[in-house]
Amino acid sequence: MGGLAASLQIAVGGYILGLLIGVSGALGKIYGGPVLKWSLEIYTTLIRAVPELVLILLLYFAGTQLLSQAFMAMGYGRVDISGLAAGIAVLGFVQGAYSTEVMRGAILAIPKGEVEAGASFGMGSFKIFHRIMIPAMLPLALPGLANLWLIITKDTALLAVVGYEELALVTRQAAGATRYYLEAYIVAGAIYLAVTLVSNQLFKLAENRVTRGRKSLASGGA
Repeated sequence: MGGLAASLQIAVGGYILGLLIGVSGALGKIYGGPVLKWSLEIYTTLIRAVPELVLILLLYFAGTQLLSQAFMAMGYGRVDISGLAAGIAVLGFVQGAYSTEVMRGAILAIPKGEVEAGASFGMGSFKIFHRIMIPAMLPLALPGLANLWLIITKDTALLAVVGYEELALVTRQAAGATRYYLEAYIVAGAIYLAVTLVSNQLFKLAENRVTRGRKSLASGGA
């Protein structure tokens, strides 16, 4: 249970960070200048091309070392970065690339007339994004975002290679200490399955909520 709690902490933190990066990256890719678009294209292409285990090893060790050196250069002394913070940062950075493409596709699918209508009523950019774009893009992005959540819950197991005690590493330690390898990994697999099943139900509820108005319009039109 302690390993599960650690895995969920990292998954939730990395997922939220990935969403923030994804929304910012999607808006930058669509509305940004040439340099920003070019930089974001390199980011999303590299992250999606390199295996996630390699990225985690690279970002975890190189990223924490560079951050510590930067703090030392500013006179703050060496900084010890917690495994939780590093895990969230690494998985969030990786998730951000995939989330960027999910969000970009959802934004591009919004009818331009809705945004133009908001602008014609005198809405500012933030209000258009908050009142028009988010409600319109959520039903389109939610299936992809649900898939990304399931991916990150399993990707937490990759942090075992850097020694962070999440569910996979704790399971391996318990199996090694008790010699009940089959039983330990069956229990771990059942826990991952339970997380997936509960997550699926929660995302179905969320999808039903955000598409409620659309379903009513569709049935009314029929």
